Amino acid sequence: MGLSVQDNQMSIGDTLGLGFMTFAFFLGAGNLIFPPFAGMLAGENMLLAMLGFLITAVGLPLVGLIAVAKAQGKVMAMLPVFAATALAIAIYIIIGPAFAAPRTGLVAYEIGAKPFIDNTTATIMLGSLSLNLSQLIYTLCFFTVTMLLALFPGKLLDSVGKVLTPILLLLLVGLALSVVFLPASDVGAAVGDYKNHPLTKGILEGYNTMDTLASLMFGMLIIDLLRKKGIEQPSAQTKYLIRAAFIAAAGLAFVYVSLFFLGATAGDIAAGAKNGGEILTNYVTREFGNLGTVLLSAVVTLACLTTAVGLVSACSEFFNELMPKLSYRFLVIILSAICAVIANVGLSQLINISIPVLMTVYPVAIALVAVTFLTEYFPRPQFAHRATLSVALLFGIFDGMKVAAKSLTGEDGKGVTEAAQSFIDLVSGMSPTLSLLPLYEEGMAWLLPTLVVIVLCLMIRGGGAKAVTAA
Repeated sequence: MGLSVQDNQMSIGDTLGLGFMTFAFFLGAGNLIFPPFAGMLAGENMLLAMLGFLITAVGLPLVGLIAVAKAQGKVMAMLPVFAATALAIAIYIIIGPAFAAPRTGLVAYEIGAKPFIDNTTATIMLGSLSLNLSQLIYTLCFFTVTMLLALFPGKLLDSVGKVLTPILLLLLVGLALSVVFLPASDVGAAVGDYKNHPLTKGILEGYNTMDTLASLMFGMLIIDLLRKKGIEQPSAQTKYLIRAAFIAAAGLAFVYVSLFFLGATAGDIAAGAKNGGEILTNYVTREFGNLGTVLLSAVVTLACLTTAVGLVSACSEFFNELMPKLSYRFLVIILSAICAVIANVGLSQLINISIPVLMTVYPVAIALVAVTFLTEYFPRPQFAHRATLSVALLFGIFDGMKVAAKSLTGEDGKGVTEAAQSFIDLVSGMSPTLSLLPLYEEGMAWLLPTLVVIVLCLMIRGGGAKAVTAA
């Protein structure tokens, strides 16, 4: 992106360009699959569920970027080195080889390839594992291309990104208009947790985008970009990063609201759908025919590819700095191979596996953003950061364990291994005590204890510690 910088000032056009680039960072194609599915399940409770989703999928990433700007990229400076390193590693693994990067290959398969494959049920046996043949071949090819692009980065990826983002935006605007004027059906009834707790269920569903975690990394990336382009003053960097954050948030909100409405009015086209990718593909095919399906598949595939290359490259660079003995190219090859292996778990299964991890880590990320804003008000800021994040992690672990136990139990409770049953029994034994916590049943037991610790840290005096004002 060419920025024209003069005396630490950017033009309106360049600021808009930075905002759209930030929007493109966040809008991985994976973000397109969660709102339609949530909208379908929320049905008549769509508005509350949508509000909850927007809080964690738009509001928190926005606030996360502003927190990074406020702290000048040093959001983990108050933590012990080992804790900051461990948190950074966890975030990079989650948004990299464990979940987000493999998900790009699966979304590309679901939306970009599956509609054109005659037989998507054929399997192949590898030892005791039964793998979907078409998915295996596609993901191997997808992550081979990802590896090659990450190994030999050039202008191709930048060119694709510059062309792709406007096309994707136009496609999404057209989709949003068609959803409003051509709804597939009436809004249906709410299902599952969306019946009784649509707001909190929407909040938790927003975790799946992983954008709050990504915002902590993207914020530092944008600050580095601004610095390289000549924006040297911290106050100017903060100003332009905040403006870019609001532009990106507005774009994300527009996309999510329209896709939520699409899911809620999907009707018969969502019958039997296991994820939002199927709902989106079915709707586009019905309303726009084969041409629409081809266009959607092409754009989503390219969006997934650019996202995958970006994630693999960023993770390889991070781990190369952490462990210089491992070369960047070696890490690209290894991480691409890991992504290809994990992708063959399947999209629905991968999402289910990721939920307990996100339930554990997200409270820590949210708490980190909160204490970053309050740093200058804490009499003992270092202690406040460490205490708050420790409590958020502890209770986040309980929330994650509960979700993991529930997923292991399954609908019929059959086929549970002895080890899994022991884990389920452990969580069940803890539940009577933990259920006394507000919001435990809704999966947000961490919220009240974390808020209590923040308030206590604001009130604590003594120790001769001076307040620290964030740069």
